[in-house]
Amino acid sequence: MRDVTPTPAPRRRSLLKYTGALGAAAAASPLSACGPESTNDTGGGTGSDATLTAVIGYGNDGSWDPTQTASAFSMAANNHIYEGLLDTDPITREPYAALATRIPADLTGTSWKFELRPGARFHDGKPVTADDVVFVFDRILDPGTQTLGKGFFASWLREVRKIDAMNVELVLNFPFPEGVSRLTLAKVMPKHVFSRPGAWDDAIRGKAIGSGPYRQAAHHPKSNTTFAAFPDYNGPRRAAFKKMNWLTMVDAAPRVAKVSGASAGAPIADNIPYANIQQLRQGGMTVQGAAGMNNLFLMFNTQREPFDDVRVRQALHYAIDTDKLIEVALKGHGRASSSFLNESNPSYRPARTVYAYDPVKAKRLLAEAGVTGLKVSIMAVNVSWIVDCLPTIKASWDAIGVRTTLDPQETTAVFTKMDQKQDYQVVAAASNPNQFGVDADLIMHYNYGPQNLWMGYARWSGDPVARKLFKDMDQATREPDATRKKTMIQDYIDVVAEQAVLYPVVHNELMTAWNPRRLTGIRAQPYPGINLLQAKWA
Repeated sequence: MRDVTPTPAPRRRSLLKYTGALGAAAAASPLSACGPESTNDTGGGTGSDATLTAVIGYGNDGSWDPTQTASAFSMAANNHIYEGLLDTDPITREPYAALATRIPADLTGTSWKFELRPGARFHDGKPVTADDVVFVFDRILDPGTQTLGKGFFASWLREVRKIDAMNVELVLNFPFPEGVSRLTLAKVMPKHVFSRPGAWDDAIRGKAIGSGPYRQAAHHPKSNTTFAAFPDYNGPRRAAFKKMNWLTMVDAAPRVAKVSGASAGAPIADNIPYANIQQLRQGGMTVQGAAGMNNLFLMFNTQREPFDDVRVRQALHYAIDTDKLIEVALKGHGRASSSFLNESNPSYRPARTVYAYDPVKAKRLLAEAGVTGLKVSIMAVNVSWIVDCLPTIKASWDAIGVRTTLDPQETTAVFTKMDQKQDYQVVAAASNPNQFGVDADLIMHYNYGPQNLWMGYARWSGDPVARKLFKDMDQATREPDATRKKTMIQDYIDVVAEQAVLYPVVHNELMTAWNPRRLTGIRAQPYPGINLLQAKWA
């Protein structure tokens, strides 16, 4: 899933940190509840003292370690609990000063200096210092520690130095202005807490202590997480709610029910099923979608015949009736992929290979590959909208003579099998690297790289085409000219499209619903979760 400099595959216990980015819950963690908060707390208090209840369509039991996680729930929560030196607006993704007092005026050099915000404190009352900043970056850049964060920093960031108690310097390997937006991915954590033995395991299981506007009040894996406004927060985006209760509801029906009707238990929910949009709007809810990198992708086991043949992978993509899939399963809220990137990405251009529906071509490619009587089992995650798409894929493949079996499973089960290197043919799953940002270099390295998690699953890194691709990607990262870099990225995306090892079938909208009579300042975001840092009671 990553990397500017790809990271080695993670240890077993940290695998499921990634599954939030796949749009589903991660495995349960044994962390005990941190307090007596009830999952039935749907609005205690009145007026500005009321509890904001939010319904999140992803599990809260993935890793909460900000250096590791891609869990949709955890990342959204951490954006309220922690701060980076800089953070980014959830929609525009423009950076703003968070723990730092300002953005460096010149980002074209190899030294960025930051002064920390005077008076910033962690939720346990201790002051934020340069030692805490260095501590987190040292972990991210440590070659002996496997973190997801390493892939976003290691190629361009050499080290982070303490100047004095309130000032730090970031030393870059080469000029990389794009890196400024990535600083939000390095959440500053208290050294005095997380340097203790076993503390990183505690972070994985849900312990969260930051300097942000909300502190974690209680955490119940598979149930809910509660937040309280942090009274000593002195940063730019103060808490508007004295208390929040985020419920995890992966199943669509109870999630929709929680925000429906006059007695709705929550005024906001993400991951709204397309089939329920009109129902909620008729009930007075605002339902808005946002299009980005959210996608259904196919990943092939390239070490298993016949999927080692690019013509077979291409044939199965050409065979899918994407128009029907978008109409039936996505209710029109999607677009057939014409590149790895979605069409609104600043670096988008149509790929040289576009998989328009062409069953005749699909049959011809299979014949050229000498493949007959192919039987395929699609191992898929059980995310509701992915499951809705599977019958169209099966019908499309059956129509060209490929006997297809659907095997949807819990997301954790699918990727545990991947981690254990169990055999498979094709995986269908959801992904959205926009959780981390929108720059194309980040997105492509998140998915492709020689020691990358995904490429380990696809078993493709040793292919000669892959080796050249990885070199081209690294050269693009180092290219100083923005226009030239964009062209280089677009050129190597052509290779990614042609090879179809891990490639999106459709990009779709993510829908958020909220009650405009109760909440203002809500913006639908094109990646999982919600951001309430600029929201308030109506």
